[in-house]
Amino acid sequence: MSEEARKVARRSAEIMLGRDAASAGLGIELEEVAPGRSVLTMRVRDDMVNGYGLCHGGLLASLADSAFAVACNSYGEVAVAAGFDITFLESGRAGDLLRARAVERARRGRSGLYDVTVTRAADDVVLAEFRGRSRSLGRPIA
Repeated sequence: MSEEARKVARRSAEIMLGRDAASAGLGIELEEVAPGRSVLTMRVRDDMVNGYGLCHGGLLASLADSAFAVACNSYGEVAVAAGFDITFLESGRAGDLLRARAVERARRGRSGLYDVTVTRAADDVVLAEFRGRSRSLGRPIA
């Protein structure tokens, strides 16, 4: 992977996340980005848990969706979600640092397929598996 490709991925992530009020509001932070890949984190706050004291599934999905978005936009071209599925395996709790690792599985024409694994950073236990489908809009990220 070329240094230029890494720079495009980093620049694309910075532009996109710089405009992403939803991810910022959830405290989502970028750890790593490369073409077709990303790693994001989110600390589970007290206002993110449901009535059972567990991280709300929609917020866990939001972290995975943000990691997916960074990965599929890492080529400098605007890509949007065409859909996703998520399977919850374990629960996060207030105070947990969650990590979402997105990996490109296939990219053909304007379509992409990405897998995201969400883990609890303290023990690397898998909390959820997410599969996202992207569609490129054919215009540069500006």
